[in-house]
Amino acid sequence: MDEVLTRETFDPHVGKTFRVSNGHHALMLVRIETRPIEEWERKMGLRAPFNLIFRGPAGDVLAEGMHVLALEDGTSFDLYVSPVHTSVRGQQDYQSSFN
Repeated sequence: MDEVLTRETFDPHVGKTFRVSNGHHALMLVRIETRPIEEWERKMGLRAPFNLIFRGPAGDVLAEGMHVLALEDGTSFDLYVSPVHTSVRGQQDYQSSFN
């Protein structure tokens, strides 16, 4: 059975750079956004929802979809990554959502 990923899985990796396998993109995990878990979610045994927010350079946008993101130590995650509107010039933000 696959490990259930939680915010705590990613907390130690905030500020670290992930390399996208089969590509040249490098994305830094800049923050983790969470919302409180609803009581009905808790009763169903669901994890608290969260979003990973990554930052990369502007211009060369990584296509939305499943990607393997790997840390320098070899730890990797299969994540669905989506580019998001980024109002700051010179960077492109991405998110990976966990409901």
